[in-house]
Amino acid sequence: MKHAAQIRIPATYMRGGTSKGVFFRLDDLPDAAQVPGKARDQLFLRVIGSPDPYAKHTDGMGGATSSTSKCVILSRSSQPDHDVDYLYGQVSIDTAFVDWSGNCGNLSTAAGAFAIHAGLIDPARVPTNGLWSVRIWQANIGKTIIAHVPVTNGEVQETGDFELDGVTFPAAEIQLEFMDPSDGDGAMFPTGNRVDDLKVPGVGNLQVTMITAGIPTIFVNAADIGYTGTELQDAINSKPDALAMFEKIRAYGAIKMGLINDVSEAAKRQHTPKVAFIAPAQDYVASSGKMVKADDIDLVVRALSMGKMHHAMMGTAAVAIGTAAAIPGTLVSQAAGGGDLSQVTFGHPSGSLRVGAEVAEVQGDWVATKAIMSRSARILMEGWVRVPGDCLD
Repeated sequence: MKHAAQIRIPATYMRGGTSKGVFFRLDDLPDAAQVPGKARDQLFLRVIGSPDPYAKHTDGMGGATSSTSKCVILSRSSQPDHDVDYLYGQVSIDTAFVDWSGNCGNLSTAAGAFAIHAGLIDPARVPTNGLWSVRIWQANIGKTIIAHVPVTNGEVQETGDFELDGVTFPAAEIQLEFMDPSDGDGAMFPTGNRVDDLKVPGVGNLQVTMITAGIPTIFVNAADIGYTGTELQDAINSKPDALAMFEKIRAYGAIKMGLINDVSEAAKRQHTPKVAFIAPAQDYVASSGKMVKADDIDLVVRALSMGKMHHAMMGTAAVAIGTAAAIPGTLVSQAAGGGDLSQVTFGHPSGSLRVGAEVAEVQGDWVATKAIMSRSARILMEGWVRVPGDCLD
């Protein structure tokens, strides 16, 4: 029997925020994968090593978590006044599925840096030293992100002293601006309400805030589902019943948000919406052993991504947190104590994160002009990934 030889594809393995993924220039992909469809999905599944019944990604570049099973495509922008188009694929770990329904806020940081690294921006435009503002078109959701990337001696500055909870080593700070972060063309609050009653069979009638800022997110009070909001990953991820409950909340919330029509469709939309549970600020010990003091934060938040509780916080969910906190009456605002909350610092399993948002009420509807946070990014490896030549079939 003849077996297809491996093919090699130029790629860069990058960390962005508390995530990492495999980055490609669109023009470097095999012809069949340069357009959306089965070939592209098959390629990314094989690159990451999914589906993997062992949940290890031993035969791929993934790390068998929602934070590390990611692929990114960048190209020179097709949009006016933008530098690059950024397309993000969240690769499922245990099923043959790539979810294109949302953005990765953490890898948005790396997208800005990669745009310069990969020569997608004319080097003559990049300053020798200083900050270069990369205007990114986030193609999954049709939004603008501005990444303020530090440059030293004409190259992206990657090392520095900016510390980000959830990342082991310090690096250079990259500030992100998520412009008009409401996700999609509809209202920021899909139901028109800042708080809704959500009936979830087998769970109960829950108060929730459902918002489409950064990424569609369902917020629920931790106390209403039997938690404190200070839980670490193992308290949730080691309990199948808990994970099943959160998936039910996610599925029924997705229906109410108009994202799906039936709970059976949730399995094919794993990346969105997110579910997060919140509580007022309180002391707790983060996963690193660091003490997080109630006096240093405004609230605590735990969020689930791709069926598991995140080890820190998704960047897009942080946008949702900051935006919801800035709007009076949401569960997030209530947990944070209300008042003028143009920025909040929230506690997550790995520590804390500050995020700001600019919002306004216009003719009875809430809109957000931008959300702001700082992350960092670094190239981990660059060269080629290799995959069996028949994986595109």
